[in-house]
Amino acid sequence: MRHFIVLIFCVIFVVGAVAPVKAEADREQLLKETGVYATFAVFQASEQWWQMEPQARASASADVKKIIEKYADRLTTDVHLLRGLSERADILIRIHSKEMIHNQNFLLDLMATNLGKHFKNVDVFNGITKALNYVPNFPGDLKDELKTPPPQGSKYVVVVPIRKDAEWWNTAQDSRTSMMKEHTDATVAYLKTVKRKLYHSSGLDDWDFITYFETSKLDDFNNLVTGLLQVKENQHNRVFGDPLLLGTIRPLDEILEVLAR
Repeated sequence: MRHFIVLIFCVIFVVGAVAPVKAEADREQLLKETGVYATFAVFQASEQWWQMEPQARASASADVKKIIEKYADRLTTDVHLLRGLSERADILIRIHSKEMIHNQNFLLDLMATNLGKHFKNVDVFNGITKALNYVPNFPGDLKDELKTPPPQGSKYVVVVPIRKDAEWWNTAQDSRTSMMKEHTDATVAYLKTVKRKLYHSSGLDDWDFITYFETSKLDDFNNLVTGLLQVKENQHNRVFGDPLLLGTIRPLDEILEVLAR
């Protein structure tokens, strides 16, 4: 009997060693760390998609979950609904990982699904997170203001790609820091209602920066952008938006249900 119990234990140990459970990527860590690659992929459904039977669309939409689960140990994804707020796109997928190739492979697999074959990839933005360049040289009171906790549970997402002019990159660091202090001063009033994340894109994309926002108060976001358009640093923005993406933050199941209607 004792030998039988030992045998069972050995079998369990070997099976466990052969088929380990994959650990999911640490979402919070990927969203906070520097050196993380991000891809923003924007898709528009074809006319053929909306002509399919709702049941067929629901079945195809389920493929999104399968691909997300397949890559859960390598990256984290956020799916946002643009349909109804954008004439050129239906969904936005934001991906974070430690290797850009994971982002690419995820999108390749997604576009090979029954859903992906009916969705056109209309825009892709790529960037990387970096340490803050200018904040270390800001005065202490402004640094304290920037520690204000960002809002949680926002309803809306806004993505604004930005391209700078050559003069910006040739301007001395101290002059750029001065302009970015003015830029930051204009944002302080909205720290409690607008959450922002910056991605560096030069060399990875045609853009220089991808700015990502979450808020439940679009009026505050409107005022924030209006204020930023008035600071000196804005004179060096060759392109601000175009496209500017506006969508809603909803559970994935709700977004898939919208696509299946």
